[in-house]
Amino acid sequence: MGGATEQARWTGAARERGVAARPAAWRRWAVLAALMLAAFTFNTAESLPIGLLELISEGLGVSLSAVGLLVTGYGVTVAVASLPLAHALRSVPRCHVLTGLLAALVVSSLAAALATSYWLLLAARLLTALAQALFWAVAGPVAVGLFAPEVRGRAAGALSVAGSLALVLGVPAGTWLGGQSGWQLPIALPAVLGLVSLVTIAVLLPVSRPDEAPAAYAIRPDARRFGTVLTAGFLSATGAFAGYTYLVSFLGVVSGFPPSTVSTLFAAFGAACLAGVSITAALLDRFPHAALPTAVATQAVGMLGLYAAGDHPGAAVLFLVLTGGALGPVFMTAQNAMLHCAPGRTDLALAANSGCYNAGIAAGAALGGLVLPLAGVRGTFLAGGLLTAAACAVLLGGRRR
Repeated sequence: MGGATEQARWTGAARERGVAARPAAWRRWAVLAALMLAAFTFNTAESLPIGLLELISEGLGVSLSAVGLLVTGYGVTVAVASLPLAHALRSVPRCHVLTGLLAALVVSSLAAALATSYWLLLAARLLTALAQALFWAVAGPVAVGLFAPEVRGRAAGALSVAGSLALVLGVPAGTWLGGQSGWQLPIALPAVLGLVSLVTIAVLLPVSRPDEAPAAYAIRPDARRFGTVLTAGFLSATGAFAGYTYLVSFLGVVSGFPPSTVSTLFAAFGAACLAGVSITAALLDRFPHAALPTAVATQAVGMLGLYAAGDHPGAAVLFLVLTGGALGPVFMTAQNAMLHCAPGRTDLALAANSGCYNAGIAAGAALGGLVLPLAGVRGTFLAGGLLTAAACAVLLGGRRR
């Protein structure tokens, strides 16, 4: 991705196309590292209340379900605000947008840690959610625009790997720290990490018009393909979280694992997610069109396998790993597809995809809640698997057209 020859080649190409030239190699890598740190920080901040549920409940004197709304409200805010915010700020230089978003993360994290009431904590969380709603729309085109088209998949994959580390490293570490010091300190730590990213991006990312960025527009715009990917992403997210929301109950009730083993399996699920994202990122540039259908099909096999054979511990572990290994790559490959087929600006397409995916998360949790009393926890994985299979059919049908 680096080197003087490549830089000269891309600077000349940029002049011919009327787009901004890429910065020097060391600057590109430093900015990418800052974006990866920001992705890790945002995803950690999003999910931290899950590990600190009881501590926050006791500290603020509210119910566990009220603390759970800190996560639900966050996801709904991201789903609703992604596209409107991306459209409203479409003409603002990406450097300014990213530094503003990271400043919001720093301020909201400190405000959340200092909150003395539930409502102040909720307000701070919603500010973080608004920042994250736009971050994924802006960070993707900036990251891939730093490098040549033939290696853009690896740049996009790097962001997803960093985001996935939040589940494997960020949230467990924050949960442990909360048990040692109280919930305020882990809630405040994203402010420190966000400040590092903010300073790096503010100093090293050039200021240019968004529509002049190298990845501002797709490689092969295709409105039909764009609609197909959006639909498949929503269906697969709905299917995944119809079951995933009740995974702990499934492993205990259906598979018969004791509580101590369930915790280990949850960690294995997160590790599989990270491994899946890492492997997919390495292959994304070689197989850009097959990556999304493969990830969705793997998720469908994993979820339907858990439904059919989840009462056998060995099979349950196998299909759990398949499901975890596909969950992260589905979103990552959908984001990458947007960089190839967006009919307009890529940042707006990525915002639409992020909004649809988060809407699918909320819909999946709601669907699982409806299925649970009717068909039991096993039925949530059947419903989720069938929806994921429908997403796969949408993708295959779209390719035939």
